[in-house]
Amino acid sequence: MQISAAFPSDYLKAGDLNGQDAEVVIAGIQMKDVGDDHKPVLSFQGKDQGLVLNKTNANNITSIYGDNTDNWMGKPIVLFPTTTDFGGKTVPCIRVRPAAQATDPSMPPF
Repeated sequence: MQISAAFPSDYLKAGDLNGQDAEVVIAGIQMKDVGDDHKPVLSFQGKDQGLVLNKTNANNITSIYGDNTDNWMGKPIVLFPTTTDFGGKTVPCIRVRPAAQATDPSMPPF
C-alpha cells in the first residue's frame, strides 16, 4: 500500500504526476481557503484534483493566455514535475508551460 493513498488530497502534488508531464484543459478557477491562505485553484476537465496556483504558475499562464482568467477556460496547459528551492531545501513542485497547441501559430484558436 502507498501511504499517500491513505491521505487523499483535493490538490495536485508533484508526486501525483509520477515523473511525467500531463497535458490538461483548464475547466475553471476559484479562490479557495488552502491552509491559512486564500488562493486561486485551477480545476481541469476530466480530473478530480485541482492545482493551487502560486505566483510563478499564475504568471506563466498569464504569459500564455493573458491576465483575464475568463480567457483561460477551455485552454490547454502542460503540468510538469520539477524542483525548487524552499526554506533552504530543494523540494519537488509542479510547474506550468504552454501546450503544443498554445504555441503553434498554425493551430486555430479555441
